[in-house]
Amino acid sequence: MTSASALRRASAVGLALAVCLGAAPATATAVPSKPKYASGLHRYYNQPLSWGSCADGPDDTVGRGLDAADVQCTDVTVPLDYTAPRGRTITVAISRLKATDTRHRIGSILLNNGGPGGTAFESPPEFHAWMKKTGRRYDIVGFDPRFVGRSTPLDCGWPVGTTLSSAGLDRAAFERQVVLQKDLAAKCRATDAAVLPHVSTRNTARDMDVIRGALGERKISYFGYSYGTYLGTVYTQMFPGRTDRMVLDGAIDPRKFGTRLLREAVGENEQALADWAAWAAVRNDTYGLGRTRGQVLATIDRLIEQSASRPITVGTGPDTFHLDDSLVPFVLVAGIDSDTDASRATLGEQVSVLNRAAAGRPTRLSPQFAGILRLVTTGEQSHHGSVQSAVICGDVAAPRDPEVYWRDIERSRAAHPRLGPLVNNISPCAFWDRPREKPTKVKRDAKVLIVSATGDPRTTHTGAVALHGLLPSSKLLTLKGANRHAVYGLYENACVDNQVNRYLATGKLPATDKTCPQQDGRRKRTSDPASGSQP
Repeated sequence: MTSASALRRASAVGLALAVCLGAAPATATAVPSKPKYASGLHRYYNQPLSWGSCADGPDDTVGRGLDAADVQCTDVTVPLDYTAPRGRTITVAISRLKATDTRHRIGSILLNNGGPGGTAFESPPEFHAWMKKTGRRYDIVGFDPRFVGRSTPLDCGWPVGTTLSSAGLDRAAFERQVVLQKDLAAKCRATDAAVLPHVSTRNTARDMDVIRGALGERKISYFGYSYGTYLGTVYTQMFPGRTDRMVLDGAIDPRKFGTRLLREAVGENEQALADWAAWAAVRNDTYGLGRTRGQVLATIDRLIEQSASRPITVGTGPDTFHLDDSLVPFVLVAGIDSDTDASRATLGEQVSVLNRAAAGRPTRLSPQFAGILRLVTTGEQSHHGSVQSAVICGDVAAPRDPEVYWRDIERSRAAHPRLGPLVNNISPCAFWDRPREKPTKVKRDAKVLIVSATGDPRTTHTGAVALHGLLPSSKLLTLKGANRHAVYGLYENACVDNQVNRYLATGKLPATDKTCPQQDGRRKRTSDPASGSQP
């Protein structure tokens, strides 16, 4: 779970799948009895929705694009505190691309692009394209979870847009991180103390159920990437019997979710970095980083060490940045969430810029690289980092003693010297108030389709296998051999896309778990909806 597209997708993603699925009739399922709602919640579930334009004004290019695609938008009112439904309310922004094949309409499918803190408000048109003929049979609904994007906003006024950074090479660098992360937590407490206790995955799941009710659906389908797989899992446990078809892509073991989730993926991240280094070595004439994998990794080690003694200055004019040993590893982790040639070339260009700058040569930054550096060095994306941390810290309590993190950082250096100090670093959660609710435990089975790549460097394949074990009626669709986070629609793997679309069309899970080869598709995409996710 990286941060590269916390900046937002640079372009709309619409790709053609290799196989078009026919409009098969929906599988008959038992209709659940009308849910009984807690006292005071009826008005939320039964609220009328006023659908209209998605554009907030002439400068709202996202909204105008949705309007042009026949998407309609509205706000759903939900209680801030579900234990006090007659108290303060907030709004959740949703968008809907209605089914055009109304004769064979299946229902509504709700989208979540991960994060936490990711928006899916703009996603219905691209999902409609990926779903091919099946898309015509769904009302495709995107939403911005509570406090995200166009929903009631939360912004702590941070000087950074993400808390993800390395602890650096020595104790002094780590102490600077402790001071920073403690200050970030204090800023949120000062600006948003009244709402922080209500920013959690369980409350977002409650909002999802209100959306389901307000849409008039007895059951709702769901597609979640990355963190969205955890949200979907929580929903199945809190509201059993209210889901139709559910796809969880880049799945998380719910027992491992929390501020230290990336620790589980440190091996996959190091392997993805090593694989990228081998790719870059073959292209030394382009990037100048070394002619073998070992030489490229040695270049990276030298850059980290040099940045620890004197920050590396890159860019020109207003896009000038100073990268120390807390930020150089971040650039690496942000760039290895996909093994496509395009993604690897982007990281190659960025590391080449760092290498030239470290040698004292002038550098210019691509817009994408400048955007990533603004994310980690300025408050331009403060809202994103604020709400992401609020969800993670509001879900699971983190260790509070900085020495716990320092010991883990030191232990990690031998096996994972480049990324161990990053995935084990302290975060604002060490200084956050304790969560109001206990983490959700998976005690109920659910029929879901789990999608996972074996080399996923964000949410590990091991985690997907674990979730599959917790949900015996689920089926696991594995993309073999890919270092990729989030697959469906984005990786252009025809085998994965066809299996997902067949399930969405028929409602029938595969009879057995399935494995897809990595090369079944063109693998061109460079960005994805889930890469804004941290934890």
